[in-house]
This record gives sequence, structure tokens and C-alpha cells, in this order.
Amino acid sequence: MDVWNPEDDAFWETTGKNVAKRNLIWSIFSEHLGFSVWLLWSVSAALLPKAGFEFTVSQLFLLVAIPNLIGALIRLPYTFAVPKFGGRNWTVISATLLLVPTLLFAWAVQHPETPYWVFCLIAATAGLGGGNFASSMANINFFYPTKKKGTALGLNAAGGNLGVAVIQFFLPIIVGGAGVFGLVQASENGFRLERAGYLYAVLAVIAAVSAWVFMNNLSGAKSSPREQLRVLKYKHTWVMSFLYIGTFGSFIGYSAAMPLLIKLNFWNQPVPTVQGIGINFAYYAFLGALVGSVARPFGGWLADKYGGAKVTFWTFVAMIAGTAAVVYTLTLLTPVPKPPAGAPAPDPATFQYSDAVVAAVNANSDIFPWFLAAFLFVFAATGIGNGSTYRMIPLILANEAKKKASPDTVAEAMLRATKESSAVIGIAGAIGAIGGFLIPMTFGAPWVTDPVEAVKTAFVVFAGFYVVCLATTWFFYTRKISFAGRSTSLAAANI
Repeated sequence: MDVWNPEDDAFWETTGKNVAKRNLIWSIFSEHLGFSVWLLWSVSAALLPKAGFEFTVSQLFLLVAIPNLIGALIRLPYTFAVPKFGGRNWTVISATLLLVPTLLFAWAVQHPETPYWVFCLIAATAGLGGGNFASSMANINFFYPTKKKGTALGLNAAGGNLGVAVIQFFLPIIVGGAGVFGLVQASENGFRLERAGYLYAVLAVIAAVSAWVFMNNLSGAKSSPREQLRVLKYKHTWVMSFLYIGTFGSFIGYSAAMPLLIKLNFWNQPVPTVQGIGINFAYYAFLGALVGSVARPFGGWLADKYGGAKVTFWTFVAMIAGTAAVVYTLTLLTPVPKPPAGAPAPDPATFQYSDAVVAAVNANSDIFPWFLAAFLFVFAATGIGNGSTYRMIPLILANEAKKKASPDTVAEAMLRATKESSAVIGIAGAIGAIGGFLIPMTFGAPWVTDPVEAVKTAFVVFAGFYVVCLATTWFFYTRKISFAGRSTSLAAANI
């Protein structure tokens, strides 16, 4: 489209609103699939032992972390691709690329003899799904007027984020495992992980075709990488990227790690062919991503109403409190007795759980509801913070543009601010997503000898990091500054 001016109320009501809504709907669909593919390994890694793969806890956490690292790195080129190729064109390309990780996944999980390093390479290709978020957000930012960006970006991001919850909810059911809080039992026809890969390959084709038919390219959104890279010189680019590590980095990192966290701390199954005892992660792993996703548009709405800076500030207060509660529940866990080092593998035909193991697992199961409640509170806070921080970015750049523009150049300055805010959104999304790699690695890196203790230490470190994020938000955006005898702040400007 050659003419696009959403800031003009008449244009918005007669033309812009319907076009923007249509592009938003199909952008959400494509981004949703991208997130699902990105987090495909978050739940399937916990199921690999059941499929006959003998990987250690650290190896499984690494499989979960690798897609997040690649997804973070690839977000920068995906962001710059929208102004270069057009939003519709790039959505078609990015959706088609999802065929690579889905089909490779379907092949690998059918071959238990596949080496671990091959699994790592295939998991890395799932990072392609993580890039969809950056290009989708950068694209939708062009379609909506400033006053509606918070809600629009929140809905777009929430639809994508829900892909995490959907894959974690449905994958155990699709592949023939248990699910839905135990209401769906394991299939009697076998356990088939490859079904998930084939299903999402088909959905990727549908997304690509739908994007080509229903979405639009905006000629006014065209810009060169050099123009976009100019935002690297802006202070707020780096401040907001840092804060986004705290919000989105926590959301995606915790979402990826949650299935393994539940399995590690509340489930016991030393023999894969013997029924485990405790809390089955497949029943609850999707809840964190679901809560965080649903909270995201609410965060955008709150930011539109009260100002993103204020909402972000109180979000970090909530994350500190929630993380402290998670740490407390973990300190209440009873250590589960382990077989002596060097003991022979138990015989599945005669294996029985000892009374001490059963007692410890039952005691920990009683604590699980409190752990889950505290963790979901943290997820809700990350979702709200995701929405509020992304709402801040276009308004910060719009304010900076208005300050420097003359009355005759305001329109031109605002268009440039929109282009630059899309670039900042992509950069912040890329840097923030690094948290999705660091969090699982902190829980179970290859050099971690005691993953259970590492989890406790990691949450303490994360709480300290949120304190730093809180202080940063206060210093740059909510503290009052005296100027010409008056007290003001960016929060007062409704940023």
C-alpha cells in the first residue's frame, strides 16, 4: 500500500482500522506458530527419555537452551528484513522456513541412535521460529496509531507467546503421552514424537499461504539497514533492551525450563519403563506460558492507561516478591534418596520404590501447589512487563522526535520515529531473548554437578537481577527531576 497514515483519524476510521486488524490477525497466526516451533524442544526434551534417548539432565537443559540462543541472534536480521522486503513478503518467507526445524525434528526423534550433537544442530534450527516475533512486531508497529500501539503490540505479542503454552499443552497429547491434568491418558498405540513435527510443518505451509493472500506491504515502511542501525547510538535503545531481558528474557527462559524444572524437583522415575511417582510435568508445564501470554495485552492496556514506566516499575517489584516466594518453596523440598554411586542399573522387572523415596516424593508433592502458585505469579508479572516495556519504546522515540522537530517537520519526524521504534523493538527483542538461553543454562549447564541446588541458587541470582532492573527503571523513567523550579519525570509524560 502506497498511502498509509494511521495518525489521521479520518483515514484510520475509513480505511486504516480494517486493514490493520486483518494484518494483525494473520501476523498473530504466523508468529504463534513461530513461538510453538521455537519452544518445541522445551517439552519434547523432557519426553526424550521415554522415547528411548539416554541424555543427562544437563544435556536436556542444553537442548532447551540452544533454540533460544539462536532465536535471539536471528531476531536482528529478521527485524531489518521487514523494511527491506515488506511485511507480507517476509511473513511468507519466515513461515516457510519453519519447515526446516519441524521436518528435521520429525526425522530425528524416530531414530534413537541419532548422536547428541545432531540433536543440538537440529534444536538450533528451531531458533528460526524465535525470529518471527521480531519481524512481526516491527511490522505491526507500522499499522497502528501511537495511541493504540500498546494494545495492538500487546495482542500481537500475546498471540505469539501463546504458542509456547499451546505446544506445551498439546504436544504430550499429540504424541500419545498424558496431558490435561491427567484427564487424557497415554495412547495405547505407542509414543510418537514425530507427529508434532509433521503437524507444525503443515501449519507452517498454511501460515505462508495465508500471509500471501491476506497481508499487505506498506511502502512507507521501507528503510535501509543504515537508517535503522542509527538507533544503536540512542541511550534508550540499550536501556529498554536491558529491561526487556528482565521481562521477556524471564518469560521465555522460564517457559523453556519449566517442564524440566517440574520433572527435576517433583518427579521421580529412575527406570524409564517403570511408572514414575510425583508430579507429572505434562499436566502443568503449559500453565506458566499461558499465564504470561494472557497477561501481556493486559500489560499493554495498563501502560496505555497509566503509563508504561509506572507499570514496568511495579512489575519488577512483583517479580522480586514472586521469585523470593519461589526460592522459599524450594528450600522446603525434601531431598530424594539416590542410589549409591556405581550401583548397577535396577532391573525393571523387580524394581520397587523404597519407603524413603516414596515419603520424600510425597512430601515434595504437597509443596508443589505453593511452588506453582509463586511461579505463576512471576509469569503473570513477566507478561505484564512485556506489554508495558514494548509500549514504552514507540512513545519514548516519539517524544524525542517531537522535542527536536520544528512545527514544519513534525510529520516527517514522527514517521522517522515509527521506523526507528520498530528497529528498537527488534533490537530489544533480540537482546531480551538472550535470557531464554541464560536461564536454562543457569539451571542445568554441562558443568553443573547438582542441578537441584543449582536451581535454588539460580532463582536467588535472578531476584538480584530484578532489583537492578527496578533501580534502572526508577533512574531513567520514574524518578522526579527538578528543572527550572519544577519537578518532572518521563512517567509524568505518560511514557
